[in-house]
Amino acid sequence: MSEELMKEKEPANEVKAVVNETPAENAIVRNDRKMRIGIVVSAKMDKTIVVAVKSRAKHPLYKKTVNQTTKFKAHDEKNECGAGDTVEIAETRHISKDKYFRLVRIIEKAK
Repeated sequence: MSEELMKEKEPANEVKAVVNETPAENAIVRNDRKMRIGIVVSAKMDKTIVVAVKSRAKHPLYKKTVNQTTKFKAHDEKNECGAGDTVEIAETRHISKDKYFRLVRIIEKAK
């Protein structure tokens, strides 16, 4: 009788840690972090790049489509990016005061 109760209390399926091959897949698995694609504007800092992300939005009053550019500082651990590269960045915890994105992958190197 006690063996039957013990078997009933055992969890049927255990949660296993998900480890994926690429950083892009890991970013998707972890809490749906925001992903952005932009162009590297500056790579002069150590382990930090500045990425300009372009977007389009309608003006609230005039209803005209306006181009907007937002600059994000992103963590580049290996200093592998240069100015003009097209990169993908993902949101992460704050690494410094205004750096809360990290480099996921380089889509295209500058010519």
